[in-house]
Amino acid sequence: MNEGINQQVADAMAHLEATQAAMAKAEAGLRAATATARSRDRAVEATVGAQGQLTGLKFLDSKYQGMTATQLAASVMEAAQQARTKVTRQVMDTFAPLMGANPAIPGGKPLAVDWEGLFGADAVGGDSRGSGARSAGDRLRDEIHEDDDQDDRTGRSRA
Repeated sequence: MNEGINQQVADAMAHLEATQAAMAKAEAGLRAATATARSRDRAVEATVGAQGQLTGLKFLDSKYQGMTATQLAASVMEAAQQARTKVTRQVMDTFAPLMGANPAIPGGKPLAVDWEGLFGADAVGGDSRGSGARSAGDRLRDEIHEDDDQDDRTGRSRA
């Protein structure tokens, strides 16, 4: 009977060591990960690093020249958020295969990761607040639309 348990422990340890090695390799590979995205209006291209930090920003063509500061800011935020979502997906896709239950442990459970807690609902693409909630980018775009409806000098509505 001890031999069976000893084999189970040996198998579990082998799986754990293999998983640790795979995690270290994945982590090393992701350190240099980047993602790039363009805003919907194609005016801005943003690049982010593995931790979602902005590492590059390009203003494409000369579309930005005809934009208000608020519109340009919204395009920058949108492109950065899309790039952040892409790099978050790379991280999740890289680690997902390593999160399964250890087959050498009877009744073992896969590791649970709170991806939204780590990266935020916007980056993960989920929304724990319900389907009616809007992203920060959507709220900013609404504010831009409201600003465009007001006269710049008086603050009164143009309508």
